[in-house]
Amino acid sequence: MFRLYSALFFILSITSCSKSLPELENLDLSAWEKDKNACGEYRTNNIEALHNQKEKLLALKESQIIALLGRPDRNELYKRNQKFFYYYLMPSPDCPNASIERKRLAIRFNAMGLAKEVAVE
Repeated sequence: MFRLYSALFFILSITSCSKSLPELENLDLSAWEKDKNACGEYRTNNIEALHNQKEKLLALKESQIIALLGRPDRNELYKRNQKFFYYYLMPSPDCPNASIERKRLAIRFNAMGLAKEVAVE
């Protein structure tokens, strides 16, 4: 019986430590998610709103980023189990209206799967 309570306490303590999803102001996240590769230019028109709030994405898990922003346009595996998610902010090369300038939101995850760095590049 003691083991059961110990296991339940352990599970509850781990799950209670996860950070809740932030509220991103002045962004329609459903429109963001539908604007894959920024082809519809919703993301282009909201670069500044996202740039001002990018710190809210730090320390979120990969699954939380996907729940908030949708699947990334590109992802990359790097050494030491690091991962990068990229969301185009200006039309990508895959769009018919592709722009020469290619800004994107880059999120770097550490080996634990937490967002370690968020940048607009």
